[in-house]
Amino acid sequence: MGRFAVITMTDKAADRVREIVATRDNAHGIRLGIKKGGCAGMEYTVDLVTEPNPKDDHIERDGAHVYVAPEAALFLFGTEMDFEQTTLRTGFTFKNPNQSSACGCGESVELKPADLKALAEARAST
Repeated sequence: MGRFAVITMTDKAADRVREIVATRDNAHGIRLGIKKGGCAGMEYTVDLVTEPNPKDDHIERDGAHVYVAPEAALFLFGTEMDFEQTTLRTGFTFKNPNQSSACGCGESVELKPADLKALAEARAST
């Protein structure tokens, strides 16, 4: 039986996580979270993990390790993490079904918590 994952990541995101970890001493992966801020109310956070927190949700894809802060899990449930590199921007992107709006600059978002019933059903089915 597979373990339930709060988020998924694309091949490009996994590649970028592995690149980040390979260039940092003692790195195990990255940690996703959210914080209050920006004009839309919340911002995604991405931090380097040197010591995994056992309370975090852990997602692994082809050797790329992403940890999700417990306080962010309800806001990130069902999110697909990707990585894009364009002329104007390079960074992780998030397709989040819990996002209700975003600011014009793309730096902050408005998030609503995931449906707890859907979360419980998804965890029970894995």
